[in-house]
Amino acid sequence: MNIPLNGRIYDLEQPRYFGAPIYPSHAPGYFYTLHRRHERGMGEARTGASGFMYTTEHSGTHIDALCHQAEELHLYGGREVDASVQTPYGFTELGVETIAPLITRGVLLDIARLREVDHIEAGNPIKRDELESAAQKQGVSIGEGDVVLLRTGNGALWQDPAVYLQAGGVSGDASSWLASRGIKAVGADNVAWDEVGVVDLDLKVTLPGHVILLVRHGIYIIENLFLEELARDRCYEFTFICLPLKMRGATGSPVRPIAIVSGE
Repeated sequence: MNIPLNGRIYDLEQPRYFGAPIYPSHAPGYFYTLHRRHERGMGEARTGASGFMYTTEHSGTHIDALCHQAEELHLYGGREVDASVQTPYGFTELGVETIAPLITRGVLLDIARLREVDHIEAGNPIKRDELESAAQKQGVSIGEGDVVLLRTGNGALWQDPAVYLQAGGVSGDASSWLASRGIKAVGADNVAWDEVGVVDLDLKVTLPGHVILLVRHGIYIIENLFLEELARDRCYEFTFICLPLKMRGATGSPVRPIAIVSGE
């Protein structure tokens, strides 16, 4: 696809720092400390500083690799999880390094605006009919190979972890509908895409979207996005660019996705 050279660029990554919201199983999330500092008496005018970064691959704005989730101990494509696939040093198949750069058409569905709320709280998961209604009202279509981003409004609450972690999520039927469209990836401005802690009545699992999208359809999930500026300007179609790091065998990667909107 053609990337608009004169377009507006929207940064969709949340800032990374110790104390930022983190899904409980991935705590503590992120640390950064200096191990070399600018100091006097180094023998020359030039000094250098550098640090250590310690983080889980699922902290902050990140993408889930296909090895991140399994159903009945089988990964996407029916690959059984055994000692040859799942090793102490990561996965030998479907690791995050296998995700090609995502450069494709992006679509934003503003579900918070559809509901006429500032942000969607837990307890009322986003349904399939809301996705269809939002697409219709915004005048956008969802096609094969697209990346679809859902705004809950919780991206504006990133600095308040206690509130952010109570964000609403996406129902299993909505994830199934998106998967049926043949899309490449999904994303949302919440911590886990799905409604956290809710057991899907059909699949009998928590986080049903992770099973439906990652395991059954090979569709990537991007979490903890910042979508407020994109939604403020009502930019519902754009060029989406996301470059996962090539961390061999990892179950996910920090990312800095951007949206480029064509200029007038």
